[in-house]
Amino acid sequence: MRRGLTLRLFLWPTVALVGYLALASMPGLWAALLHALFPGEARVLYQQASMFELIGRTLELVAISSVLSVVVGVSLGMFVTHRAGADFHDVVVDLTNLGQTFPPVAVFTLAVPLLGFGVRPTVLALTLYGVLPVLQNTVAGMQALPGAIVESAAGMGMSPWQSLWRVELPLASPVILAGIRVSVVINVATSTIGAIAGAGGLGAPIISGLVNADPAVTLQGALLVGALALILDAYLGAVEKGVARSVGIKEPQKARS
Repeated sequence: MRRGLTLRLFLWPTVALVGYLALASMPGLWAALLHALFPGEARVLYQQASMFELIGRTLELVAISSVLSVVVGVSLGMFVTHRAGADFHDVVVDLTNLGQTFPPVAVFTLAVPLLGFGVRPTVLALTLYGVLPVLQNTVAGMQALPGAIVESAAGMGMSPWQSLWRVELPLASPVILAGIRVSVVINVATSTIGAIAGAGGLGAPIISGLVNADPAVTLQGALLVGALALILDAYLGAVEKGVARSVGIKEPQKARS
């Protein structure tokens, strides 16, 4: 029964993904639609790469940066919510907030001379932007746990590490997943700016359209990015709900703004 409910959560995101990929494989349909919207434009499609190449590169950038953001954000969140790192809570949060205040373009400007053009400066910028929601929700999830739970785990003979991995993290996971969900969506949107540094992806048609005054090309990239963000958000929302049900929480908590 529970397995059926879990699979049902992923049904509509999967249908949306199949439809998205099907539309991405139909350049003729895109050309007809964009020609109808922009009848005076000679160039309506980005032709330097296929849509699947652009989608694949965007997913690569988002996957790498999201993994790094999760590792850093969850690790710092666990550290500052326990006795050993409690004194560093404000410092860690302030530094993370500072990292997100830098515009991505400024990060690229500083990183390109050190890391070169391409994927690396883009991943750095996305990671900085993605850490904050993960850190905030990890802290919120860990601090929301009743003290009696930790005491009960200690009373059962668990070490602090066993209590963390077997009790605290599983119970806080729905809240942490809500932060990861926000982080991934932010990374999908911000990844478009990586085209400025030569990282490619779905930002390439957006930047190309803006530079060459081709609104149809810009719209092509924007629609693909927006739809991809919604699909990933739906998948992660399904994961969040499934985990929340498994630990007995009816409604997952939302990410803090």
